[in-house]
Formats: sequence, C-alpha cells, structure tokens
Amino acid sequence: MAAVKFTLNGKPQTVDMAPAMPLLWVLRDTLGMTGTKFGCGMALCGACTVHINGQPARSCVTSISSVAGKSVTTIEGLSADNSHPVQLAWIEADVPQCGYCQSGQIMTAAALLAKTSQPTDADIDEALRGNICRCGTYDGIRQAIHRAAALQRQGGAR
Repeated sequence: MAAVKFTLNGKPQTVDMAPAMPLLWVLRDTLGMTGTKFGCGMALCGACTVHINGQPARSCVTSISSVAGKSVTTIEGLSADNSHPVQLAWIEADVPQCGYCQSGQIMTAAALLAKTSQPTDADIDEALRGNICRCGTYDGIRQAIHRAAALQRQGGAR
C-alpha cells in the first residue's frame, strides 16, 4: 500500500492503495465517482475516460500511482450543474440511448474542444475513434460536438 496524493475534480485527495490499482476502481469503489464506467478493462472502448492534467486518459489501465501529484477530472467534475457546453449540447441533441458510453464520450469531446475550437467532422471522428457507442449514436454525438463548439465560442456556460 502507498499513499497517493492527487487532485480530483479540483479538490486534494489522498488514497492509500496498492500502487498498481487501476484509477478506475479507485474512482468508483473508493471515492464514489461512479460516472466513470467500466467497459472493457483494456483501454479499447473509452467508457472509462477521464482527464489527467487536461488530457483524456483511460482510467482502466492507468495505475493510481501514475496520477500522484496530478489533476484528475471525472464527468462529475466537468461541471457541477451540467453547464459545460458539451453537457448542454448533449442534452439539447438528446444524444444518449442506453447512456453507458456517454461519460467517456463527453470527456473525450470536452478535451477535443479544449484544444480545437472549431473541429471538423474528421477532427471529431479522429478524437473519438477509440470511444465505442454500442447504440451507434455517432451522428448525434458529432452533431452535439459541433453544437458544443458553437456554444463554447459564444461564451455559453463554461
């Protein structure tokens, strides 16, 4: 066991865990951040995507020891009231069907928009190519990302 200090959704955290424990399980089972989903356990589906120092990362294959001293943001930390442009656009476009992959999709989309203010369809497809939607809502996801980009450019929400 090792004490690992990191920032989670803007707040300092210390957990005493086995260094190789996947971040996903620390988030879900120890810290109650259940918005981050388990999908495949092999970083292939994207359901477990979080931001580490602002970059999308698959928490199922990220050890807790590797986030020591870093900032981790989960879907719960994207905004407290669903006011992030991606969340607003997702709701407006009624994207989810089953919803299982959506937190990973949203976190990946938010990271894309943080670096690309006017993504093309190709930019969106490339950024989200590792995120699998079992329901096939890819057209709705793309539409929502374009809408979120417009909201962000207009200064809408955060």
